[in-house]
Amino acid sequence: MKELKPFGDIQVSKKVRQAITDMGFEEPSPIQAQTIPLVMEGKDIIGQAQTGTGKTAAFGIPIIEKAMDDKRYVQALILTPTRELANQVAEEMAKIAKYRRLRTLAVYGGQPIERQIRALNYGVHVVIGTPGRIIDHIKRKTLNLQRVATVVLDEADEMLDMGFVEDIETILNNVPADRQTLLFSATMPDPILKLSAKYMISPVTVTISREQLTVPLIEQIYYEMRERDKIDYLCRILDMEDFQRSIIFGRTKKGVDELVSSLQMRGYLAEALHGDLSQVQRDRVMRKFRDGAVEILVATDVAARGLDIENVTHVINFDIPQDPESYVHRIGRTGRAGKTGVAITLIQPREFKQLKLIEKLTKTRIKRGQLPSLADIVERQREVLRQHLIDLIEEGKLGAYRTLILEMSDEFDAVDLAAASLKLSQEGLAKERAAGHDLVDTGAKPGMVRLFMNIGKLHKIRPEDIVRTIAEETDIPGNVIGLIDIYDKFTFVEIPGDLAERVLSVMDKNTIKGRRINVEPARGRDKK
Repeated sequence: MKELKPFGDIQVSKKVRQAITDMGFEEPSPIQAQTIPLVMEGKDIIGQAQTGTGKTAAFGIPIIEKAMDDKRYVQALILTPTRELANQVAEEMAKIAKYRRLRTLAVYGGQPIERQIRALNYGVHVVIGTPGRIIDHIKRKTLNLQRVATVVLDEADEMLDMGFVEDIETILNNVPADRQTLLFSATMPDPILKLSAKYMISPVTVTISREQLTVPLIEQIYYEMRERDKIDYLCRILDMEDFQRSIIFGRTKKGVDELVSSLQMRGYLAEALHGDLSQVQRDRVMRKFRDGAVEILVATDVAARGLDIENVTHVINFDIPQDPESYVHRIGRTGRAGKTGVAITLIQPREFKQLKLIEKLTKTRIKRGQLPSLADIVERQREVLRQHLIDLIEEGKLGAYRTLILEMSDEFDAVDLAAASLKLSQEGLAKERAAGHDLVDTGAKPGMVRLFMNIGKLHKIRPEDIVRTIAEETDIPGNVIGLIDIYDKFTFVEIPGDLAERVLSVMDKNTIKGRRINVEPARGRDKK
């Protein structure tokens, strides 16, 4: 008997629950919540929903749940209008079936048919394909549909527009009459309704409303980057933006915990909020966030539901949401009570299509942002420091300090005195941060840039190991490397400013004494 696990209010098998958790589904989207129980009951379904609403999982989860992995024949057939969608659906079906011994196969034109035939002969449980190539296999008798239990017509209106209606009817006439039929379409023109009336049995209609998907007072920006660079660029963005109170959304509880750990290690005041926290822990985190003791809340969609927090200046989608509704709910945490806010989304190149879909369905423009460079960060830190100095001068409470400076000005140059005062204040600030966060991030000497490495004493690293490796890997003289501070789990090293980009690009993801490391600019987080 299957061990069941909750997916929202839906009970699914332990293996499927683990797979969809890996995919980032904590709770069903609206179409999943309505559709999955009906499909599990064996009902025919007409779903009016567009790509990006989570509809693939809405039919994929129950198909994988009901499939028998000990029977090596085609049990489900999914028709799509294009090869791109066939591949996309096949990829998602494979993820849902990750912990099941089920084989999925995408078949479409433009791909060698012999390879598809070999795979079909080996045994496939779920076939995803375009109507033309499915017809081709039927004619060749290389695809046996006689034991198909479920047929899905995905994006039926697009298949209609492409002239596939006759092919669809031919295919439906080649599968058992007592099959389950699931039809999904963004629109419902008459030919689709006629098709459903002819080939479906008492279908249940599921319609997903798309009301209130606009957020006019929020500036929306996206940054495109590789997955492995996301944390680095997130930190750069945090350092460039005027963040006061922000929420970062992650896809999974595990991902949220890992992100919080990475941020805390770099000196950011961040805490996690997800479903594994007790109510006492949740209340403590929220109190610290509201009081300003925590400036970054990293949360999952479910954990953030119902939050009502004032003065959130920024929302960041570290992971792009699975559907436009989730996107709107997330970014709606900022820009409240008539105030403006900023919503930032980090995407990988393959997620660009999903971003465009969000733009289309929310009827809004998400601007492309220019990723900040190391030079941008250094300049920003100078601006922040300059503004702090101006604020202190305007505040005017400098009497005792002025007296000391005047006493010393006969002996030392005034500019040197001011520079020494700045250095003293920065180092004192870093020590204060270190006491609270186990992180020392002192300012580098003039002309030098301070870099962070996630390797330290516990990894048996010595200064000479760092100097030798950097010199050998980046082809710079070891004697130009500045101060090296090694702590238990991390290290700070000063590099000449004109060589910092080279060291960053060469050493990040490189190894020291056989250990793979991350290298990033050290972060200054003084926000008063």
